[in-house]
Amino acid sequence: MASIKKSGSGWRAQVATLGVRESKVFSTKAEASAWASLREAEIRSGKATGIQVGRTLGEAFRRYEKEVSVHKDGHRWEVLRLNAIGRFKINGVQLENMRLVDVTSDVLGQWRDYRLNVDGTKGPHKGVVGSTINRELNLISHVFTCATKEWKWIAERPTANVRRPKESEHRERLYTEDEIKRLCFAMGFDLDGEEEVETVSQRVAAAFLFALETAMRAGEICNLVPEDIVGRVAKVRKSKTTAGKRNVPLSTRAVKLLKLLPEVGAGEPIFGVSSASVDTLFRKAKARAMIDDATFHDTRHNATTTLAKKFQVLDLARAIGHSDLKKLMVYYNESAEEMAKLLN
Repeated sequence: MASIKKSGSGWRAQVATLGVRESKVFSTKAEASAWASLREAEIRSGKATGIQVGRTLGEAFRRYEKEVSVHKDGHRWEVLRLNAIGRFKINGVQLENMRLVDVTSDVLGQWRDYRLNVDGTKGPHKGVVGSTINRELNLISHVFTCATKEWKWIAERPTANVRRPKESEHRERLYTEDEIKRLCFAMGFDLDGEEEVETVSQRVAAAFLFALETAMRAGEICNLVPEDIVGRVAKVRKSKTTAGKRNVPLSTRAVKLLKLLPEVGAGEPIFGVSSASVDTLFRKAKARAMIDDATFHDTRHNATTTLAKKFQVLDLARAIGHSDLKKLMVYYNESAEEMAKLLN
């Protein structure tokens, strides 16, 4: 039975139900009574169903990071995203401080609309594209799945009822020969003479050119060790997806780039640079080369478009690391003008 007592300038509500004792002070007696009734009902429901009512979204995020995300290659990205999501405020309350039962589809919808900046009224905040929101919603949904099925912290996932924004248009950005030359110059890499690589920036340039030849992701390239190179094949053991673990055929040019790198010991990264360093130094090189609308990942578009002229589609899919041919089409960006040249 709840107890409501006067406490200073407010009213203290106390509940003692099924071994659970809690108290809280409210400005009015009515608020205290309402809270007490709700808490008693939640405690009884939790005892009956095993649901741990009262857990916060922040607690769910932290447990997910330690028990689930830590085993993923994208762990760093997920931690950054969960921290950013947790700091978002609804009516002055950060999401991470909200109880899981209070994080409704409406709350997540407000977060979605802010991120998208759908009406352009969020001040200097620049909205993100729909695909970014969907990736973040997938992450949040997985947290709630764990909280629902495994941890028993909540009865159902609110993400199931959140409207997903339309996916953004696929990128079709290809690097031109001129841009490749400017980027290599900005990173101190001799594209013509191709002298032996010495500086970190030159290593990034070599990784960039290697990506243009192989369609490998930056992380895959940075993870390569001497044991992964067997003849003219690079073994990708650690990738973004399970399908991405594969054997990549190497062109003569790709093999030559590997020979420009200093020799390293067994188990040591061949390119000697981390993904974070590639990201940072490549962005600086783009600025010096006055290239604004391209990313390192766009090299997959160049490489896929080039390799498509040499491989059959199934061989291409295996080399790129896509079991879904629809996804493979995202990276094939040959122009109609170039295809027309192949016709009589």
